[in-house]
Amino acid sequence: MERKIYTFDEACEAALDYFKGDELAAKVWVNKYALKDAAGNIYEHSPEDMHWRLANEIARIEKKYENGLASQQLYDLFDQFKYIIPQGSPMTGIGNDFQIASLSNCFVIGIDGSADSYGAIMHIDQEQVQLMKRRGGVGHDLSHIRPKGSPVKNSALTSTGLVPFMERYSNSTREVAQDGRRGALMLSVSIKHPDAESFIDAKMIEGKVTGANVSVKIDDDFMQAVVDGTSYTQQYPVVSDKPTTIKEIEASRLWEKIVHNAWRSAEPGVLFWDTIIKESVPDCYADLGFRTVSTNPCGEIPLCPYDSCRLLAINLYSYVVNPFADNAYFDFELFKKHVGLAQRIMDDIIDLETEKIDNILLKIDEDPEVEEVKQTERNLWEKIRKKTLQGRRTGVGITAEGDMIAAMNLRYGTEDATALAEEVHRTLAIAAYRSSVELARERGAFEIFDIEREKNNPFINRLCAADPELYTEMEKYGRRNIACLTVAPTGTTSLMSQSSSGIEPVFLPVYKRRRKVNPNDIQVKVDFIDENGDSWEEYIVFHHKFVTWMETKGHSVTKKYTSEELDQLVAQSPYYKATSNDVDWLQKVKMQGRIQKWVDHSISVTINLPSDATEDLVNTLYVEAWKSGCKGCTVYRDGSRAGVLLAADDKKGKEEECYERPILVTSRPKELEADVIRFQNNKEKWIAFIGLLDNRPYEVFTGLNDDDEGIMLPKHVNKGAIIKSINDEGERSYDFQFKNKRGYKTTIEGLNSKFNPEYWNYAKLISGVLRYGMPIDQVIKLVQALELDSETINTWKNGVERALKKYLPNGAEMKGQKCPVCEQETLVYQEGCLKCSNCGASKCG
Repeated sequence: MERKIYTFDEACEAALDYFKGDELAAKVWVNKYALKDAAGNIYEHSPEDMHWRLANEIARIEKKYENGLASQQLYDLFDQFKYIIPQGSPMTGIGNDFQIASLSNCFVIGIDGSADSYGAIMHIDQEQVQLMKRRGGVGHDLSHIRPKGSPVKNSALTSTGLVPFMERYSNSTREVAQDGRRGALMLSVSIKHPDAESFIDAKMIEGKVTGANVSVKIDDDFMQAVVDGTSYTQQYPVVSDKPTTIKEIEASRLWEKIVHNAWRSAEPGVLFWDTIIKESVPDCYADLGFRTVSTNPCGEIPLCPYDSCRLLAINLYSYVVNPFADNAYFDFELFKKHVGLAQRIMDDIIDLETEKIDNILLKIDEDPEVEEVKQTERNLWEKIRKKTLQGRRTGVGITAEGDMIAAMNLRYGTEDATALAEEVHRTLAIAAYRSSVELARERGAFEIFDIEREKNNPFINRLCAADPELYTEMEKYGRRNIACLTVAPTGTTSLMSQSSSGIEPVFLPVYKRRRKVNPNDIQVKVDFIDENGDSWEEYIVFHHKFVTWMETKGHSVTKKYTSEELDQLVAQSPYYKATSNDVDWLQKVKMQGRIQKWVDHSISVTINLPSDATEDLVNTLYVEAWKSGCKGCTVYRDGSRAGVLLAADDKKGKEEECYERPILVTSRPKELEADVIRFQNNKEKWIAFIGLLDNRPYEVFTGLNDDDEGIMLPKHVNKGAIIKSINDEGERSYDFQFKNKRGYKTTIEGLNSKFNPEYWNYAKLISGVLRYGMPIDQVIKLVQALELDSETINTWKNGVERALKKYLPNGAEMKGQKCPVCEQETLVYQEGCLKCSNCGASKCG
């Protein structure tokens, strides 16, 4: 039967009706989740079609087991994103025959033992790429790589340390496309590793390790040394009774660096590793291959090598009866029932994932490559398949915690709110584990289940103390899943459920957006005109659940309010002083620690701080997170990275740049350091020479570098110097000088004459604005705006843009450019892509 194809406009119109006029939710769904083939043809009219796709596929698996759920039952749970929401890869991939991809959201890889040979390091690199091309986020640990200066038995004689390999893995991530976005990577290292400080500093160098998140695995001994002001011993191997390298450090000095870097750039994140291992249920089976080594890119799933996890969120707001009314209450009975069904659905998705892995293996067998090439990929997926079925790990989580708390007329960050949240997560944990025991009775326990191994696990003991009957049943039937729970970020999920994200508070209950308008239209309101002469109207956007609060309290939702009236409204609501930037940060950390006791994996949460927050505050929050039993912690200080969504009337940071302006000079220095950048442009080979002053682009020479007329530059050369000279006739020349492999200087004369003369004229324009400090993102915008008739010069223009993007700091805001999905000016440059910090859409190029 031939499937019906819908146009983009048809799908958008239907989705807009489904989301009751919410344009952002509609566009996010069409762009990211509607079923599409490789040509971009759309096969789903609205989320209703998607939910039936999910329901029918899961019902097919349910038929294999007793008491199977029917499609209609499953659809009713998914419809309107009201109760149960499969996240990301499951939502995209279940029932999708157009992609050969995994349903897993996240993976961790790593060779057992301390193998750090080049072969082992390249092997991990290849496995990382193979996973990312199937849509998975990947994490792996670098603690096994020997520290810099260690003796090695090859021509190098000594090890380079782990930082160069951070760059390798980061670059590989940036190279892999995933349906219009880049892959996601987490790199971790133990604080015990002698190169930990270099790891911590690596991302502080502009342009370095831009394709990975980085986190430090911190043990209790280190934290205690920080608190006590004592020394700490690093060693390699990190876990060894006979280390080959020992290094005594001042713990507080390294801790101050971690705090400073996190304050300045939001990285590294910290993982309290002893807490993770001590609480980890899978680590009861460490000797059977379930030793946790790293986390997924957002940190909510600590994993052993070659294990994976799939994610699902339960919409907490939907269990508040009479939200915002005086008689509001949380329906714990319905919640427990649905948690049990969610755990069941997650176990079904493992079976669906096994089918997907079988399809991947079949695809590998059918590929035309030689066996030698295919073997690594085949072995990788066979290991993942085995680990998936051995443990049957699931990731049942939540979203809309902030809205749930507000709907109960409580303020996020207060003791009453935290007590409610803790009770909800305790209920969730017991219900999920009870469901897993019931599934074991019906379907069998996970392959290596052994209750004796788990008898000293704090999480299991805490769970069964709360429900002794559960432990009795677990002893009798076992458990279907080795671990069950998480709290993941729910960015686009929350947009479609029209709720707050994950465990986080609401960002803002009221904010402004802009839309471009025709000033000649009747009754149009022009709020400002931009530098291009375009007219814009500003309009107020209300958070969906804040509108529900307004309706409940009898406030008009159609009236046009003044700013003062809006402030008064917010002050009357439970959202007052309960948004991302104004909650009690210390209370938020303590809340995370109390919830963590009922989550067997981890929690992805960010502490948002104002721009004037001090390093002392970051230090206090990190230490409190450790003391409170959190497994990890991340802070974001407003302005430490550009491009986040701000309050519409927030004046802070508007004039700040995401880099330091260069010191302007009256004349060009005779010699400038230079980078060489090679790239493909419309299937042609191009080369760019970028002169640098204070590590910032100062001038540019670029053009075609074909085989016949190209510049004869050895492939290993990526740096050198551009030297300016003036001959007797006053003519200027710019020569490129580099060292060959023998260390002798070689000169390529006249860069200004090597390319098309028209290129040189425009290059002088670009170089001029660079020299006088125009922000790089604005230079790129200037280049993009050039309207040139020549096809050749337009290709050159694209080349200049691509070369300059290399110098955008990760997180640089692309001012004046609108997101094609939500149409907001919230585009940032991250990991080689333009990404929207508002809706999550991305465009790589």
